[in-house]
Formats: sequence, C-alpha cells, structure tokens
Amino acid sequence: MIERYTRKEMGDIWTEDNKYRKWLLIEILVCEALAEMGEIPRDALQEITKKARFSIDRIHAIESETKHDVIAFLTNLAENVGPESRFIHLGLTSSDILDTSMALLLKEAADIILKDCDRFLDVLKEKALAYKDTVMIGRSHGVHAEPITFGLKLAIWYDEMRRNRYRMEEARERISVGKISGAVGTFANVSPEVEAYVCKKAGLKPAPISSQIIQRDIYAEYFSTLAIIASSVEKIAVEIRHLQRTEVLEVEEYFSSGQKGSSAMPHKRNPIGSENLSGLARVVRANASAALNNVALWHERDISHSSVERIIAPDSTILIDYMLNRITDLIQNIIVYPERMKQNLGLTKGLIFSQQVLLALIKAGVGREDAYRTVQKYAMRVWEEREDFKELILSDPQIVKCLGRENIENIFDVKYHLKHVDTIFNRVFGETP
Repeated sequence: MIERYTRKEMGDIWTEDNKYRKWLLIEILVCEALAEMGEIPRDALQEITKKARFSIDRIHAIESETKHDVIAFLTNLAENVGPESRFIHLGLTSSDILDTSMALLLKEAADIILKDCDRFLDVLKEKALAYKDTVMIGRSHGVHAEPITFGLKLAIWYDEMRRNRYRMEEARERISVGKISGAVGTFANVSPEVEAYVCKKAGLKPAPISSQIIQRDIYAEYFSTLAIIASSVEKIAVEIRHLQRTEVLEVEEYFSSGQKGSSAMPHKRNPIGSENLSGLARVVRANASAALNNVALWHERDISHSSVERIIAPDSTILIDYMLNRITDLIQNIIVYPERMKQNLGLTKGLIFSQQVLLALIKAGVGREDAYRTVQKYAMRVWEEREDFKELILSDPQIVKCLGRENIENIFDVKYHLKHVDTIFNRVFGETP
C-alpha cells in the first residue's frame, strides 16, 4: 500500500513530464508579463500559448547533440511554435527556469510531506492516549531506571513530530521563492517587474536578491529539515527495535499471516520495518550533507550543485514520504504487551525505587552522603546476590526507625512515579478526556 501511495503521489512530482510542464509554465508566464508590458506582441503570446508543446523523446534526441537540457527543451518548443518562438526565453538564463520551477516542485513535495506528518501525528496521539497509563520501565544507558508509561514515550514522539511539522512549514515557506533576473541576477535584460509577475502567478515570492541562481542555503535548510524528520523516524524505529528484542519483548511490529522472518529459522519475527527505516534515514542525512556542500559555489554560480540536486530532490522527498507512511502504519498496527512490561518492572527486584528511599532518608534528616551510601550498599547486594531490595530496606532497623514501615511500603508503590502523567499530557495535547 505504501509503495503505491508513494508512486502515485510523490513520485509523480518528479517525472520528466511534470518537470517540463513546470518549465513551460514559467516560460509562458514570462511571455505573459512581457506582453502586459508591451515588450512582445499579444498576438505572439496567443500563438505561443496555443502551440507551445514538448515531446520528451524529442528533447532527449536534441539534448544528445546539444548536451544542454534547457536548450533542448527550447529547441523543441521552437519546432512547435514556429517564428513566434523568438519571444520565448527572452532575456533569461537557464537558472531562471530551473530554479523557479524547482521551487514549485519542492513546494508541492512539502505539501505532501505536511499531510504525511498530520496523519502520523493523529496516530501518535491516538496511541499515546490509549497507553497513557500503561506502566513500563524507563531506561537510561539501556539499564532500568524508574517507571514511566508507554503513553509518555508516544507523547514524546508526538511532540517531536509536531516540531518537525513546524520545521517543514518553515522550510516550505523559505523554498517558495523564484528568480527571473538573468545571467548574473542584475536584471540587465529582463526587468524586476517580470519576475514579480511570474512569481505572483506561480504562487511564489521573488528572491530579494539572486546571482545566476537562488542561493543554496535555502535548499540546505529544506534538505536539512528532511534529514531531521528522517532522524526522528529513526529514533522511533530504534526504540521499537530495542523493545522487540527477545529479552525485552514489550512491543512488537505486526507480523502478518504468512509472513516469514528467516530463510533458516522458522521461529523468527524480526523488526524489519524499523530496521528498514533506520537504513533509509542514513540516505536522507547523507543527502542533506550534499545540500550543505552545494551552498559554496564559485562566484555567481557554477554547475556543481546541479547534478547533486537532480538526485537528492526526488530521492529525499520520496524517501521521507515513504518513511512517514511506513512508520505511521507501523505504529498504527504495533502490538503492545502490557503484562510483559509489568514483568520487566520487577526484574531488578525493587531497585527502581532506590531514589525514593534516598529522598525519604534525606527528608527525614539523614545527610545526603550517608543516605546515598546506605541505599547504595543494599542496592549493590541486590545486583550481586539477587536479593529483594524492599526486604533489605525493611531489614535495616535504623531505616525502619527513621522512615517507618508504612512509609516504606508506600515508597515502593509505582503510582508515586505516575502522579503527574495527566499534567504532562495536558501540556502536550491540551485538555484530554
């Protein structure tokens, strides 16, 4: 399903046909502007609008000789338009067409990615609310720390993806600029009024200043945003991979009927979706690095950025579209094992409550160093001898005298850690039912 979605939606943006349609749109808008200003005859504009067509095969054939794609495109237009084609591309340079049309393509891609983000956010919120009170162990350094809930983990992912959506909106806004300013950006042979007309009609803003190209820091921001989104997806994927390990098995990717995990071991159920996403994130980040390297070009431009962008623009946007849809479906269908989470809470035999014991002793008047030393002494016995932490605490007469048995029992209640979950959820989602 995801692959069909990607090809139908995002993939269509990057077809040759769509690229040339954007080029043609910009060329005709320039002609419209020139006709409005009286610089070309209106009859010529009508002829151009009526006859301007292109053939991909013919463009390829011409390019094989000219070794220049824009010239090949213009030559093909001239073959179809006839004498009035002399008014096409008047005073322009190739990058006027390439960069302005690329802005349109990246803007369209951003619109799809924003919709993907919305769908993912909906699923994350739904799951976070569903598992708001599902208790599990929190881990630091991969080692059991203190209790959290699975809903809190999902809420963190939601909050991060919401920031990513904001970043994508800003990147979309920043990329939505065009330039029709000529060979080195000075408007020597085409006026700023033409640029203003074209950009307004195309739904873009004129770049305040350009050289022969739109400056590539704008592109770098766009592709860096995609890289951050990819990294957030990988963060979630890595967590799922860890939680699906046999020794943990607190969550698991959906394993469909008839699915097989290994050619050698029939028992295998592997987190292949998450592993796939971790790998794809590396590609998107690498592409962002390439975009950053495109910022520094020679003087008013060179062409070293062009070949890079022909790869990273379709690849990164298609990959992010795919990744967001795959992680959305993965989370939507994820299998959660609350009972296993409860079992794992008890693996350290009560050590997850060591901080409460420490704080209770401090509040009772024991010096922090002495309290820490006492609690750690019993904690190490649990680590090394597998004794029960609460029983060891209760066996110490001084601790019992200091804290009281009832207070000690309360200290080992998991609800202590979850008393502010509703507050956190309200901060993330607003008032929730």
